[in-house]
Amino acid sequence: MSAVLDTVLPELLARATTAIPRPMRGKVRRIRGIMVYASLPMARIGELCYLRDPLDQRLVAAQVIGFEGDEALLTPIGELQGMSTRCEVIPTGAPLKVSVGEHLLGRVIDPLGHFLDGPAPPLAPGPARHYPVHGEPPAAFSRSLIEQPLALGIRAIDGLLTVARGQRVGIFGEPGVGKSSLLTSIVRGTAADVIVLGLIGERGREVRELLDVQLGAQARARTVAVVATSDRPAMERVQAAHVATSIAEYFRDQGLHVLLLMDSITRFARAQREVGLAAGEPPTRRGFPPSFFAALPRLLERAGPAARGSITGLYTVLTEGDGSQDPVAEEVTSILDGHIVLSAALAQKNHFPAIDILRSRSRLMDAVVRPLQRQSAAQIRQSMALYADVQLLLQVGEYSAGSDPQTDAAIARQGAIERFLCQQADSCSDYEQTVRALLELLE
Repeated sequence: MSAVLDTVLPELLARATTAIPRPMRGKVRRIRGIMVYASLPMARIGELCYLRDPLDQRLVAAQVIGFEGDEALLTPIGELQGMSTRCEVIPTGAPLKVSVGEHLLGRVIDPLGHFLDGPAPPLAPGPARHYPVHGEPPAAFSRSLIEQPLALGIRAIDGLLTVARGQRVGIFGEPGVGKSSLLTSIVRGTAADVIVLGLIGERGREVRELLDVQLGAQARARTVAVVATSDRPAMERVQAAHVATSIAEYFRDQGLHVLLLMDSITRFARAQREVGLAAGEPPTRRGFPPSFFAALPRLLERAGPAARGSITGLYTVLTEGDGSQDPVAEEVTSILDGHIVLSAALAQKNHFPAIDILRSRSRLMDAVVRPLQRQSAAQIRQSMALYADVQLLLQVGEYSAGSDPQTDAAIARQGAIERFLCQQADSCSDYEQTVRALLELLE
């Protein structure tokens, strides 16, 4: 007997040492709204779990976002329809990660990495690369300095609101002023190496129209789209913003210059509010919970320059009126490096892009453009401001020519300035040609 034990015990010990323990599973206690309360020992904030229906074995991803007593609070990244208190909670022991690589170029995925536009492509040989969805921003002193402009193909932006590589800019406007159309034109005309497009809370009808019709084949081939339409659960819309940023971080880490477009940060904010209020957080200004004001800078700070490569971020923001009472617009403006304001009055005149130059500003333009362009842009802005001051007088016939030489000059060149600022939505302007046209406005 001892001889048998001497033979078996070492083998059992070796197996016990190398065995992977079965994760401790939990049980759904109750479901209220979009929140799932579960008994889940050893759960951690941010951990990815799966809810398994014992009847049809359907799995629904969920994330731990808090605790109430001895219960873990989970919010689903998927539909809760059909889930019950009989469901088992299977923890993964890790946060949500996304598969990254060249295979994403030209494709459309959801926040869980599932391909929405067809079957998944074959992966390259070797272990798959995964990036955490909630990555850390680069340390302040590890970031390279911003020194180069990034051409976007829009004359009004490249000439008067030049965006730098690694800059973060907000595009503000009411619904229907052409934010999505402007982003589409930028995708076609940008000089960035890779484009990551986060469509958060968009109408399902518009997603395919944007990607399959409005984008050309060349632009689509270097674009990765992360989509969570308006009908998807709140946490799925929140994660779409983080997943798009994680994919941009991967390409940035390869030394590439990435353009990250997010449409829209307002719908991300509303989804974050929905999750926070459901978790029991107190509402603050406009009903936004404290977690939103902590989550927003963490998301936006992940863009920008790094030790190698850069992420240039363009984030659309829906505003009401002038946006002065909108906490989302105010917070985004205070964090980003510039703002482009779209005008409903210009959009009504079929002026594309409907950019209100005098209310827009690129904080890094002076650091990346040549002195002559900087001086010319300042003079044109001054000319536009002078014209705006007397526009009403001109309309009612109360302005007398010759009363002010500078104003007379501003009136004389206003038509040329408007022609410079207006372009077809499907046209892209070369950066050097834009600069030359800008200088010619003052001749």
